[in-house]
Amino acid sequence: MTFLVVGILSSAFAAGNKEVASSSGAKTAATAKIVLLLPGQINDQGWNASNYAGVVACNEQLGTNMEYIEAVPEADFESTMREFAQRGYDIIMAAGSQFDEAAKTVAASYPNTLFMMVNGSNSDADNLCPLFPKEYEASYLAAVIGGYLTKTGKFGLIGGDPNQAMQDLMAVYGKTAVKIAKERGIADASYNLKYANSWSDVALGKQMSEAMIEDGADVMFSYANELSLGVINGAIEKGVKVVGYSADQTVIDPKTVVASINFDYSKVYVWAISEWLKGDLKGHQRVEVGVPEGIYFPVYTENTPAEAKAACDQAVADLKAGTVDLKALF
Repeated sequence: MTFLVVGILSSAFAAGNKEVASSSGAKTAATAKIVLLLPGQINDQGWNASNYAGVVACNEQLGTNMEYIEAVPEADFESTMREFAQRGYDIIMAAGSQFDEAAKTVAASYPNTLFMMVNGSNSDADNLCPLFPKEYEASYLAAVIGGYLTKTGKFGLIGGDPNQAMQDLMAVYGKTAVKIAKERGIADASYNLKYANSWSDVALGKQMSEAMIEDGADVMFSYANELSLGVINGAIEKGVKVVGYSADQTVIDPKTVVASINFDYSKVYVWAISEWLKGDLKGHQRVEVGVPEGIYFPVYTENTPAEAKAACDQAVADLKAGTVDLKALF
């Protein structure tokens, strides 16, 4: 199967930075062959858009000629990686833990290609180096806001797929939001978590959202790429609030999405490619980044309650200070 590879033109600024050299071989930023595989469209206002920003940042800031492919079907993960490895690509990146197994399989046959899965976990090879953004730190910030938004104490949570990272971030969100609601005097606070087993079915997201709202949820939270747009649409129609996640989703409807936790994955990508060019990024590594590195940060609107903003700002400070143990909530 042949795929359309999309390149991004580097800016004039980037052209002046193409002499960045690699100590891990003879590659420079300009000559390194790098591709990013995305599970969805770059205009999803969520996960894919955030990762695509990393491609843009690398090309602008480092002078790479990084390419990307949108909406790679799950059935084609392995064949797509194999195609690029056979063509001599230096780095194959992919956005999502769902690429992990395919990377493990293909990496064994192509030792000269580095496989870098964003949100991946498998580093059991000389050429497997997953980047693991600690998304549970971002869901913690979202939960702090959600805990101050609710009036009923009922939270609706919708995930795309129940992989381990997703389960962890959802557990942090649900337990934190309920704890805050109870501290505010809502004794029977609880959360309802469902997985869609889809990342793109917008209609399904809306249907699931409406069902949870009819059961009493008054604050929705979703992490499921395009499907999350359906969740937000359901909330808009039913008149409840949403805490956005993985991008600035307040732009969709700030009266509904009253705050959002934005992801700046451009920093992750620029850092990772820079480290590889220096020869400092290899296999058998799992790189973790989060709030302290500036990857996740809240976006508020005029509809964000003042107490929610204050509590979230304090949560950011606590995470940077290392005074919060979120893994205890998994």
